[in-house]
Formats: sequence, structure tokens, C-alpha cells
Amino acid sequence: MRPVLRWRGRWVKMATAERALATQAMRAAAALGSDSGAFVGTALSEQLPARTRDDPFESRLGLSSIELRRVLEESVFPCGGRVSMERHRARGKLPVRERINRLIDSSSPFLELSQLAGYRLYDGIDLPAGGVITGIGRVSGRLAMIIANDATSKGGTYFPITIKKHLRAQQVAHACKLPCIYLVDSGGAYLPLQADVFPDRDHFGRIFFNQARMSAQGLAQISVVMGSCTAGGAYVPAMSDEAIIVRGTGSIFLGGPPLVKAATGEVVSSEELGGAEVHCSKSGVADHFAESDAHALALARRALARHCANRPDLDVDGANVDAPLFGPHELEQILPDNPREQYDVREVLARVLDGSMFHEFKKLFAPTLVTGFGRIFAQDVGIVANNGVLFGEAARKGAHFIQLCDRRDIPLLFLHDITGFMVGKKYEHAGIASDGAKMVNAVACSTVPKISLIVRGSFGAGNYAMCGRSFDPTFLFSWPSARISVMSGENAARVLTTVQRDAKVQRGETWSAEEEQKHEEQVRERFDREGCPYCTYDNYAFFEHFDAEWLR
Repeated sequence: MRPVLRWRGRWVKMATAERALATQAMRAAAALGSDSGAFVGTALSEQLPARTRDDPFESRLGLSSIELRRVLEESVFPCGGRVSMERHRARGKLPVRERINRLIDSSSPFLELSQLAGYRLYDGIDLPAGGVITGIGRVSGRLAMIIANDATSKGGTYFPITIKKHLRAQQVAHACKLPCIYLVDSGGAYLPLQADVFPDRDHFGRIFFNQARMSAQGLAQISVVMGSCTAGGAYVPAMSDEAIIVRGTGSIFLGGPPLVKAATGEVVSSEELGGAEVHCSKSGVADHFAESDAHALALARRALARHCANRPDLDVDGANVDAPLFGPHELEQILPDNPREQYDVREVLARVLDGSMFHEFKKLFAPTLVTGFGRIFAQDVGIVANNGVLFGEAARKGAHFIQLCDRRDIPLLFLHDITGFMVGKKYEHAGIASDGAKMVNAVACSTVPKISLIVRGSFGAGNYAMCGRSFDPTFLFSWPSARISVMSGENAARVLTTVQRDAKVQRGETWSAEEEQKHEEQVRERFDREGCPYCTYDNYAFFEHFDAEWLR
């Protein structure tokens, strides 16, 4: 059975074609006459009484069509009322329907669902549209289910009807294979009715169950946090494929400031507890930082466009491709002669990606691993690039991004320049081995094409996390400057010299400074020689070597 709600587009074209064929058949039958054996019918318009657009009909609510339009215009569309709307705008926030209008494509329709949910349902409580707007609209050319909290109605809290409407929208999205965009601005469950919103199968928790299942099936789940996102509601952005948060108004926390004060005595503001800067630079819960509602909606449009834009056909001739704004001949000049000296890997990306355009993922979080989306010869690619040593949060960021690209069928490009994972008591106690395993596991389980490029060093477990040879990259390239080994020659020299010195001390032997220095140089030279890509190639590791200018 064809889903009714997917009528825009193909179904409309089919219906138009069917009407045209039916009209032609009737005209042909009339021309042949009744004796021809052809079916000749009478148009229903000749049998039914004429009606005007304003003729009333009775709805199931006992409202005529005219009264129904009046209810929508007076009680539903204005949302929470004039006073609530003024307070909402004073905070720098757009009304929920204006948010939706800015999110969907210009001049495209929005098929709103369940408009009368909540109407006359709760005594003494006005809950226009059930406190949440749901419907189908076209975003960046793709039909999507939009679920938007109305903070002007009881703070966007979830009544039983709100949950029922939210779940129904997710059900429709799943049946019609639609991505979901959540415009989050909610205070969580409506506590006076908590017994009717929390414990049962089709209550609040089912929202997150549906999110997880749809995400696993490749239906994008994108959250835009434009206001409060409290208690269990915090899992909406946390479980989304991509989460955007607005500076100053967006906040995410399991327990808000009043609960924190009651439980711990700590006094903290919403922004300090779970604002945009916290979740973009420290916790990593949000992936994109927005300056305003309008900026956040633009980011959401781009996020959905990336999800739906992957194309298998490459324009390898480059006739219709934007060349990088910087020449590839500059690549070798970017890399410092000293292998211990850092550089910004974005300088490399600017000379590789089409038009030097790069949309960074979790830009403010874990900056030692750069992740994001770009194009090479019009093919969408996910970039995972080292920009320093790997910390635990960088590994978690990498795992999230790799899994995201795998669900979206976007190939991955790894740029290696890694000494390994951070070491020390602090990091071991924080579970860096477990965090690193998450990224290694994501690489191993990824099924999309993976291309690895070793720019300089690729050492130890960092090589595994960046899709080294043992993790079956589709191609593995290395520049002549590359080194591949269990650790760098410099670190190996220090470690082995320390071990040798301690052993001599235990045996009561002496070791002169000259002998120690000579030992260090020998170890360093051996590791550098064995880690050289030409040596690795001779040992049948099958690396493909090429000059920097051939990178694209």
C-alpha cells in the first residue's frame, strides 16, 4: 500500500497522468457512441448539487468547515497567545511556526499533522496543537518530518497528548522513510501529569527508542536545540546523528539549576551548566555552535543536504568541479622540517577539497582530531585528520563521526600524522584505553570505502585508530616523509636507553654519557630506517607512494 503522506512529488505526477488518460478515454468513447461497446459514464458533476467553497460541512468535533477554520486561526495558529509570544521574542527566539517556515524550502508547502490535538482536551488548560507542531516539509530538496516544540504553550512541556502526537509523527516518518528534524524547546515532562507520561510503553521513553531505531536504519535524526532541553529530553540531541545548539538560549542538562541546588547545594546558571559553549567545547554533546535561531536553522538545512547528497558518479575530468583555492604545489611547504613541530592540518585540506570548502564536525570539541565533510571531484567524503596527539575525547569524537559516515554511506579519508594516544596516570584513570577502543571498533566495523594517507608519522595504536594497513583500508598511500612503526624513533631511543641504563645500574655497571648518546642515536636511526615507507614497501606491506601534488 502506498503511504498516503508521500503524495508530494511522484504521486502528484502519477495522479495528473491518470486524470489525463481518463479524460482522453472518455472523449474517445463519446466520439464512438454508445453502440461501440465502450463504457460511457455520466460525469458526477452533473448528478451532484453545486457547492461553493464556503458551504459548511460538519466535522467529528461538531464544527462546521467555517467554524473549523476559525478555531485554527484563533486558537491553534497563534500558539500560546500574545503575552507568551512577546516574552518569547524578547529572549531573541523565533516563534515555532516561523522556525518551520525558515527551515523548509522557500515557497514549498508544509503538511501539518494533528492540528487540533489538545483542543478542548484539558479543563482550564489551553494547549494549542498539543504543544508540539509536527508535519512534513521539503528541506534542502528532501522531504522530512519536522517535530517542533512550542515553548509559548506551557513551556513546551510534554502532556500525554504531546507525547502521543510526537510518537505518531515518528511512526509516520518510519513508515515513509523520512529523516526527522527536531526543533527542541521544551521543559520536559509536565510534572502534574507525570503518571500519564512516563512509565508505560508508549510514553516519553518511546521517543528515544524510535530515534535509535530510525538512526540505525539510516534515517537521519537531526536536533536543533533552541531553548530548554531538560531531564529525559536531553537525550533527544544526545541520541541524534547531528545536534545543533544556539548560543545564549539553548541548554541541555539532565537536571536543571533548581534540581542541582536542591540535590547538591551548588548554585549554577543554565548557561554554565549546559549552554552552547559547554556542550560544543567540553562535553561534546552538541556538534555545531549556532549564533542565533536563524543560523541554527541554516545549519540544519546543510546537515540534511549532506545526508542526502552523496552521489556515486565522479566527475574525474573535473569539468564541473570547483578546484581548490590553493595550489597543491604548496603542500610540501606546509609540512615543517622538524617532525616534532606542529602545523594545522586544515592547510592540507584547503589544497585537497573542491573549492577549499570544509564543513567541520564538532569543531570546538577535541581539537586534536579534525573531522568534517567535504568533496573531492564532486564526491562527498568524510575527513578524519590528526592535528596532534589523540586524547580520550578525540577518540570518542572520531568514533561518532566514523559511525555517522558509515550510516550515510559516505566514504572516509584518513590523514595520518599521529604519535599515538596520550599517556599518563590522569589519562589512564580516565579510561583512555576504553575510549581508544571505541574509535578502533568504529574503524573495524565501518563498511564504506576508506582511504588512508600517511602524511608524516603513524605510530602505535594511533595507526590502528586511523585505519592503518591491518584495518583493511581500500587504499593506503604515503608521502616520502612518512614513518610507520610501533613508536617514533625519538621516543623509542629514549625508552630503550632508559631501560638499558636501569639494567646496567642493577648490575652495578657504569655507562658513560658518550656511550648513552651513541646508543640513543643507533636506536633512533634503526627505527627511522625501519619505519621509512620504502623499507615498509620492501617488506610487502603494499603502500602506494606518490608525490604531494598528486594527492587529489
